[in-house]
Amino acid sequence: MPLSTVRKALCARLRRHRRPLFVLAVVALLAQMAFAMVTTAVQQTPTIDEPVYVGTAVVYEQQHSLRYNPEHPPLGKLLIAVGTTLADPHLDPGFTGDQTRLGRHLLYESGNDPWRLMLWARLPVIAVTLLTGLVVLAFASDLLGRVAGLAALALYAFSPDVIAHGSLATLDVPAAGLLLTTAWLLWRARRRPRLYLPLAGVALGAAVATRMSVLPLVPVLLLLGALSYWHAHLTPGPARHGRMRLPVRATAAAVAMAVIAVAVVWAAYLAVDPRLRWTTPPTVPDIRGVRGFVAHWLPLPEPYRDGMRVQFGIEYSTKGGGFLLGRRYFGSLWYYLPVALLIKTPLGMLALWLAGTSAVVAVPRLRAAIPYILVPPTLLMAVLLDGSRDFGTRYAIFMPMFLAVVASCVLALRRSAARRWAYPATAALILFVAVSSLRTYPYYIPYSNEAFGGTAKTRLRLHDSNVDWGQDLGRLADRLDDRYPGERVWLVYKGSGVPAYYGIDAADPLRVPANDVHGLLVVSDSAAAKAEPGGPVERLVRSSEPVDEVGHSITIYRRP
Repeated sequence: MPLSTVRKALCARLRRHRRPLFVLAVVALLAQMAFAMVTTAVQQTPTIDEPVYVGTAVVYEQQHSLRYNPEHPPLGKLLIAVGTTLADPHLDPGFTGDQTRLGRHLLYESGNDPWRLMLWARLPVIAVTLLTGLVVLAFASDLLGRVAGLAALALYAFSPDVIAHGSLATLDVPAAGLLLTTAWLLWRARRRPRLYLPLAGVALGAAVATRMSVLPLVPVLLLLGALSYWHAHLTPGPARHGRMRLPVRATAAAVAMAVIAVAVVWAAYLAVDPRLRWTTPPTVPDIRGVRGFVAHWLPLPEPYRDGMRVQFGIEYSTKGGGFLLGRRYFGSLWYYLPVALLIKTPLGMLALWLAGTSAVVAVPRLRAAIPYILVPPTLLMAVLLDGSRDFGTRYAIFMPMFLAVVASCVLALRRSAARRWAYPATAALILFVAVSSLRTYPYYIPYSNEAFGGTAKTRLRLHDSNVDWGQDLGRLADRLDDRYPGERVWLVYKGSGVPAYYGIDAADPLRVPANDVHGLLVVSDSAAAKAEPGGPVERLVRSSEPVDEVGHSITIYRRP
């Protein structure tokens, strides 16, 4: 039988079964992502931020009080509370400490099992991360069809950053996922505005009620709502309105969307405390100028506006510092996030991001999507460049979500001169991304791409939630038991866990003279990166020999 005949028969069979094959591919991609997130969540001890969110979620559910963690809106923590409620944790109703102390008290001092409680707290975020994958699939499919949808979903499902932070009880991934959902619904509103604009308002309100960092995009998304309404009613059809009245109606649609979003934020606060009891804490800074004006006049609950003032106070602060490319610095660097993304994004993904962006700009039929898939992440990244949060790519976790959709647009080149290489090159790059992601399993937090030495070398260039966020305390306990039983251990740990709970019997080397420190010196890589030059941690590390590492986030030294 001629080869061409065989090829045609095979193609015909695939076309007949393309729907079941499509569903199977979607299930397989999401299943591997779910497996990676759940197994990672089971193995990791609490990261630095998680105990605060989990403790606050339990207080929401049991005491209906907004007094903890006002700098973040409640919806993300209500999501976490869905899991903690099923875990049925005990919390002393008379506890009066701050939010950091609350998390430690709940996990380690109240008779709860922190492994079980943290897993239940993380599961709702994992579920939202998987649902966001379906949004990525739907968005790309709407633009270019099912094959593009699968390409976008594959990039999303294998993204090390999304897997890393989608498996934690934090707010970054839910907020970014809701932003993407808003953009997708606005794109669909170009055809059916009456259905999708109200849904976009709900999604936008949910994003604002999850994390305040999305606020700079609100005017842009409302403008896109008006644009979508305008487009829908400029097309031929029985519902076409006169051109003179269309601007007014489009503006009214955007205002209605804003009203819905505000109502969702209010509903999130009232779900915690229907009486909305709130007293402004003395720690809330007095913010003046434009930011203070905005915080005062926004039609949002008072605790939300006080939380904005806390966030603005953090932005004004210059006491913090960072670590980038092996250099410790104070203040903030505008190029921190772009460089960190360059280090922590798989090389195949970077290539597809660039190719997809070029395709969106070059292909006429895709240009209408630019305001929906390129403008939001670009503007939000520009805002972040002026911020002071040099702690990790989690602040830009929206990038692999939006740009997965953008990257799939490279397949639009199939009808141009590039059609011969678009499909096979895209498949090869996605395979490269998958291999790179799978190789780092289960150490997704410290991932970096091959151009920067891989996961084992990330600690030499980055710190904090890019590498070591306190997640490997349990693994450290197992390593000490397996390889170094009975040895003297000195520990410099940067995290929220309690070493003694996990069976780590260690002393603090910073409380004794350096000459008294002998045996195993265990140092969190973030603590080493931020160590003061010539300070006690730096001197201890310099005078010790590295002998082991745990999770690519903790280094074990031997000090004679």
